[in-house]
Amino acid sequence: MIIDTSQVQDINSFSRLEFLKEFYGILWVLVPILTTVLGITIGVLVIVWLEREISAGIQQRIGPEYAGPLGVLQALADGTKLLFKENLLPSRGDTRLFSMGPSIAVISILLSYSVIPFGYRLVLADLPIGVFLWIAISSVAPIGLLMSGYGSNNKYSFLGGLRAAAQSISYEIPLTLCVLSISLRVSNSSSTVDIVEAQSKYGFWGWNLWRQPIGFVIFLISSLAECERLPFDLPEAEEELVAGYQTEYSGIKFGLFYVASYLNLLVSSLFVTVLYLGGWDISIPYILGYELFEINKVYEVFGMTISIFITLAKTYLFLFISIATRWTLPRLRIDQLLNLGWKFLLPISLGNLLLTTSFQLFSL
Repeated sequence: MIIDTSQVQDINSFSRLEFLKEFYGILWVLVPILTTVLGITIGVLVIVWLEREISAGIQQRIGPEYAGPLGVLQALADGTKLLFKENLLPSRGDTRLFSMGPSIAVISILLSYSVIPFGYRLVLADLPIGVFLWIAISSVAPIGLLMSGYGSNNKYSFLGGLRAAAQSISYEIPLTLCVLSISLRVSNSSSTVDIVEAQSKYGFWGWNLWRQPIGFVIFLISSLAECERLPFDLPEAEEELVAGYQTEYSGIKFGLFYVASYLNLLVSSLFVTVLYLGGWDISIPYILGYELFEINKVYEVFGMTISIFITLAKTYLFLFISIATRWTLPRLRIDQLLNLGWKFLLPISLGNLLLTTSFQLFSL
C-alpha cells in the first residue's frame, strides 16, 4: 500500500489550522471577560483609596500616605495582608455554608457586570432583560450572607444574616418598580443599551433624570440600602451585632465581604449612570455631543475611549455622593429602616409607576 506523503501533510496542516482557529476563538471570548475583571479590580482599589481620602478630608485627619505615592497602594497592601492571614473555622458551625457564603456574595455581584455598557458597543452581553437580570442576580447575594451567618453558629452573625435578607427584600421592590418605570418610558425595552440610546436621542434633556426625578431619588436610596452602606448598614452594626454576619471570619474570607460590598457599590453607581444619566452620552450641550458623535463614527477607538471616560466620570460622581453620605449621616434603627422601605418608598414608587403608565397610555 502506497501512502501519499503530500496528502498526509495537507491533513496535518489542516488539523493544525483548525486547532488554531478554535484556540483563537476561545481566546477572543476570554479576552473581553478578563479585561472587564481587571478593570473592575482596579476600580475597586480606586474606590477604597477614595473612601479613605474623602473620609479623612471630612473628619479633618490624615489619610493613607505611606504605601505608594499618596497612599494609592494601601488597599493592595491590606489585601495582601488578608491573603496570608490564617483562615479560622468555627468548631461547631457548618463549615460548608461558612466557606460558601463569601464566594456566593462575590460571584453573584460579578455576574451583574456582564450587562453593563461601559461605552459605545462595549458590553459583554446585550440582553433584552438586562436590567431585570441584574436585579435577579443581586438578590442572590443576601442568600450568601444568610448562609454565612447561619454557618457561623453565632447568634450575632445569624441576626446579621437575617437583617441582610430582610433589608434586601424591603428595598428590592421599590428599586424594581423604578426600573419598570424606566422600561415603560423606553418602548417596553429592558436592555441597558436600548435605555442609553433612547436617552441620547434628545441630548442632555433626554436623560431619565428629568423624566423620572421621583424614581431617581428612590433608586438612589434603594441602591444605598442594597449595598448596606451607612446609614443602612444594619447587617453589620458594630454596636449591636459586633460585626454581624462577618464576626467569625478572618483572612481572605473576611476580605471577600469587603470586596463584595465595594463591587456592589460600583455596580449600583454604574446602573444609576446607565438608567438616569444617559450612560456614555456626552451631549452637553447637544450640538457639541452631536459633533463628537459624528467623530466617533470615523474614529471608533477615540469614540470608545471617550465613552468609557464619560461613563466612569458619572459613576464616580455618585460614588463620591455615597462615600460622603456614609461619613455624614448616622445609622438608622432596624424599625426605621423597614418603615422607610415599606411605608414610604414602596407607595411612592407604586405611584410613580402608575403615573408613568398613565402618560404612556395617553401618548398612544
